[in-house]
Amino acid sequence: MTSTLTGLLEVFDVEQVEPGHYRGGHDAGGRDVIDGSQILAQAIVAASKHVPGKVVRKASGVFARPVRADEPIALVVEEVHAGRLFTTLRIIARQGERICATFTLLLDVPSEDVIRHPVSAPDSTPEQAGEHSMPLTGREIRLVGLADPNDPDEVGPPRIEAWLLYDQVPARDDLRRALLAHFCGHLSISTTMRAHPGVGTAMAHHTLSTAVMAIDISFLEPVQWDGWILYDHESTAVGAGMSYVRGQIRERSGRLLASFAQDGMIRAMEGESAQGLTYRQRL
Repeated sequence: MTSTLTGLLEVFDVEQVEPGHYRGGHDAGGRDVIDGSQILAQAIVAASKHVPGKVVRKASGVFARPVRADEPIALVVEEVHAGRLFTTLRIIARQGERICATFTLLLDVPSEDVIRHPVSAPDSTPEQAGEHSMPLTGREIRLVGLADPNDPDEVGPPRIEAWLLYDQVPARDDLRRALLAHFCGHLSISTTMRAHPGVGTAMAHHTLSTAVMAIDISFLEPVQWDGWILYDHESTAVGAGMSYVRGQIRERSGRLLASFAQDGMIRAMEGESAQGLTYRQRL
């Protein structure tokens, strides 16, 4: 099954079943589990529907267990604080009795600028990047100086610049924020592994156990764009079985749309050692 951008936006658009309770589906693309970043996107939409008139400025998610693709997702919203300008929400994502993820979201009413940093154009352009296949009809991805981010033999600095072009940009503000958040979890672990010869995400679920454990995203105003956007990932630390990646999402002009961070798990499968084996031996 190939996912589509239209179908993905429909999945983000969770349904309110009663006050404070929302229900979401999935778009797993034929896999058994759902990306944690999809649940983050759904939480952003649920929060926006729960507090009309305010926008999500920051969303933080911790993913406790895999989310199965054969069950609906229940999102329960709790108000921690509701003020005139700012609201803080806690959202729990469940499947049956299982808590799968928890989220904390900050919403506000945007105000006029007091100060704003100047814009600097990115060093790269989409024309300098090579096409990369990551199945989603309606989205084009180009990577700068990198052919295959999953290949253990393709080594470089722990940074991946990914240019994205969507066939449509959602008219609704909450869906635009959800769409930006969705891609934050896709290349971060690959960014960390890129600096280490013989280690790559092609080994995931074979000899390496990898998972997105937490994502934070902060949105800047306004969250609108036209054309290509750049996800610039940089891995700043890895060790003790975890990696940390920070990134920025920019328009082609350099205007900052959002900043994000991801904590990911990178561990040897039980009974395996990732040291001293070639890539072929690991597979």
